[in-house]
Amino acid sequence: MTSRIPRDSRLRLVRPRPLAAAPQAMNQRRPRRPAPRPPEGTPARSELAGMARSGLADAARVARWADSALGPGRGSATADGKATLSDATAAHAARELGLAVAKVRADWDTARLAGLVEVHGGTARPGWRLRAWNRDDSAVLRGWVALFDAWSLAHPEPAGQEPAAVAEVVSAMPQVLSFLQLSAGPVPVAQLLDLLEQRVTELRTERCEVPYGPRLEPGTPGAEPDPVPATDTPLAPLLDWALHALASVGALTCGDGHATLTPLGNWAVWVKLEQICVAAQSPAGNIEQSAEGMLRGCAQLRPNAARAEYRAWLAARPVGSAVTELLGAARGEDALLRGLAFEALRVVGAPAEPDVRGVLDEPTLRPYALLWLAEHDGIDPEDAHEVLTRPEATWLWVDTAAAVADHGEAPLLVRHLESAVQATVPALLDEVRAVGHPRTVQVLVALAAAHPDPALAKAVRRAAFQVHTGGS
Repeated sequence: MTSRIPRDSRLRLVRPRPLAAAPQAMNQRRPRRPAPRPPEGTPARSELAGMARSGLADAARVARWADSALGPGRGSATADGKATLSDATAAHAARELGLAVAKVRADWDTARLAGLVEVHGGTARPGWRLRAWNRDDSAVLRGWVALFDAWSLAHPEPAGQEPAAVAEVVSAMPQVLSFLQLSAGPVPVAQLLDLLEQRVTELRTERCEVPYGPRLEPGTPGAEPDPVPATDTPLAPLLDWALHALASVGALTCGDGHATLTPLGNWAVWVKLEQICVAAQSPAGNIEQSAEGMLRGCAQLRPNAARAEYRAWLAARPVGSAVTELLGAARGEDALLRGLAFEALRVVGAPAEPDVRGVLDEPTLRPYALLWLAEHDGIDPEDAHEVLTRPEATWLWVDTAAAVADHGEAPLLVRHLESAVQATVPALLDEVRAVGHPRTVQVLVALAAAHPDPALAKAVRRAAFQVHTGGS
């Protein structure tokens, strides 16, 4: 079966919805079910976090160096505002850290994929996970899972491979990993190759790609040559690449013709199979918490219960200091807290208006503040999104997607596509890349890993790679 990728993609969003509904999406939880127990022999979360810290120690070291050396006014982090370290910065880091330049670049890329560092134009700043690195096991594990999801970016495929075949292998690897997890021990690579070939065959059978527009007969002047069929590409080298890429992020080990999941890899695959949200649990006594602690405690509550918590917390504090504290939490790196902070400010109402207007010049808070002010002025929440410019709406979509990726389930991230204002996936990807949100790569990688449509996931994964490399 010949696979042809159309020039004008037919991938379309299911149905555009107002972005005003997006911040509420993460509170629309399904009824809770008892949390499944991990497989017998799975290390405790603290042990898993220790393994993740050990595996990401070099990346965290470079991220901390960037925090101290590349802050505002202290030098440029990247070349031309792209994701790749500039030559001067890489050399500077290599000298100070006693590492080779190539090692610095590799650790920098790992730190970005794990959310330990974020690039804003020509400067870098630490991600919220780095701030919580030594005290929050969940933040550490989420950082490692983000790297695990981005294994194909962390270890790009060998040159000369057919892109269609590479995309098929990436799409098929979750089934291979699931088999490894269920096997609970070493599995011969030959057996994994058989499984991979079966899954890729299924993907090709399920996919129906038709040339878009008229085609000239082969040999006719102006006719494009047929692409090399993906079915002619041997999968053994690509499986070898995938296994070594997953080994490079610490998900498995390879040796003696066998592959075995590491404890971290086994846990991550199990979590994904069970679709568990590894979010912070709601603590008791939210009224005594800081704004950030209170918001984290409300993250798992339904909207009505969360509003009751907001009211109780606000009643125990002067309005002015409470609003200041909520806006401080909104300025943090966790997008979920940003959305929840403005939900709490809606409970405050009119007394918060001057402070909310005062943050309109802050790009991170501006879309949230505009929606808050629109609703405060009496605009229907379903229509409030119309006050946003297209870039502001797109930035908010990415920010909300980052919150869902960090704290929600995979199906919720897929459904979040419906809240985008763009009519097609290619248009969405183009505008997402243009707004320059610091979490763009992680959001796209998570969406590609979660989406069940192989063609759409492939397009999103390609966009993530282009953002990661600073290409076009």
